[in-house]
Amino acid sequence: MKNIIVLVSGGGTNLQALIDAQERGDIPNGRISCVISSKEGAYALERASQHGIKGLVLPRKDYPDNKAYSEALLGILKEEKADIIVYAGFMTILDKCVCDAYPYRMVNVHPALIPSFCGKGYYGLRVHQEVLARGVKVTGATVHFVTDVCDGGPIILQRAVYVEEGDTPEVLQRRVMEQAEWKILPEAVSLLCDDRIKVEGDVTHIV
Repeated sequence: MKNIIVLVSGGGTNLQALIDAQERGDIPNGRISCVISSKEGAYALERASQHGIKGLVLPRKDYPDNKAYSEALLGILKEEKADIIVYAGFMTILDKCVCDAYPYRMVNVHPALIPSFCGKGYYGLRVHQEVLARGVKVTGATVHFVTDVCDGGPIILQRAVYVEEGDTPEVLQRRVMEQAEWKILPEAVSLLCDDRIKVEGDVTHIV
């Protein structure tokens, strides 16, 4: 049984999708053992508490730079015996030291079809604003491994979502979450817990 550590910064809707999947038995070889928030008062911590999951706060604002924060977080991950680490709305790009400690064991869900609309600055509503501004007809979500390149790790799963006439960024964001993010994130985590993902260069294979 692998220990899954979920990193959060806000409301925790993707965390909730993972919790729901776990309670349905969809992640048989893993369990969410701890949720770590980069912000005090994040509602994601309340979601964790409601399901008996340990919650910790490591405020980003308490550290002078990204490296110091990353080193502190790395210490907690080791203490919590992390096997798999999931970014679920985690708004901090960590230093290379964390990625190096957990190669191909850290995953993130991004609200677009990478390599489109990704990289530094592309998060939250901005992604959907850019999708609509560009007139894209199909968007979606991507689960990928976390590396020291922002949104640059090998792609694990993707799911497409149609853009509809009259969409606002908020409406599109919700559809992408419901139809893509909340489905492929738990699926990818389960595959990782089952040791079914093989990486060759920048390409993943599900075995």
